[in-house]
Amino acid sequence: QKYGVAEGRPLADLKAMAKDAGEQCPSFTPAGGETLDEVRERARDFFEFLCQLAVGLEQKEPDMPGASSRTSGTSKERFTFPWANNSSEADPSSESGGYSKILDANILVVSHGAYMRNWIGYFVSDLNCTLPANLSKSQLSSVSPNTGVSHFVVKLENGKLSKPEVSCVCLNQDSHL
Repeated sequence: QKYGVAEGRPLADLKAMAKDAGEQCPSFTPAGGETLDEVRERARDFFEFLCQLAVGLEQKEPDMPGASSRTSGTSKERFTFPWANNSSEADPSSESGGYSKILDANILVVSHGAYMRNWIGYFVSDLNCTLPANLSKSQLSSVSPNTGVSHFVVKLENGKLSKPEVSCVCLNQDSHL
């Protein structure tokens, strides 16, 4: 988040500015700063860019000379993730009883926790992201711990960018520490 006149200053200064304005610090926007809605819009734009990039690369791949196949030749290849519960809830392609889709892209996004919280909020409220059953509302709205990992599966049916299907496998995990 861009903090305008508070950029680079101690958190205590931001809290004092918010208090002087009669607002709470998390939702306070200093002069020249970025609102939480603007952060969310930026997160949405970045997500759409990533989806376009993934679809574009997938469409180009067959034409690339010497491109090798990304599968081992089996249609039921299983991709596991260290924090996944490996149940059918975690994989949106589970209607066939297994992992039937080829994993087209792995994308790692590294950012500050507050930005990621806004991005996750976009996934949940705008894209109706499915969440693990054991996830509490406080976990959903919390900022990720340092080096926390969240894993999402994004399905773009036939390369359609308009309505991606997003499923959360895990959120803000730090068991690797």
